[in-house]
Amino acid sequence: MEEIKITTEFIKLDALLKFASLTGSGGEAKMLIQDGQVSVNGEVCTMRGKKIRPGDVVSLADGEEVKVIC
Repeated sequence: MEEIKITTEFIKLDALLKFASLTGSGGEAKMLIQDGQVSVNGEVCTMRGKKIRPGDVVSLADGEEVKVIC
């Protein structure tokens, strides 16, 4: 599991996917989220604006996983 460090209180889910290089673009991130291929802390999340905070784990359907740290 890769760790992604943020310097703010939170980051939105779609921005995190781009920031962590899990997707190549914001459009790709939006599609993955809308298709139910992204989980936050083990639960499928379809809200691209969901606030991701340090300690949260974001997973893609293909098995890629990142943990947000501060």
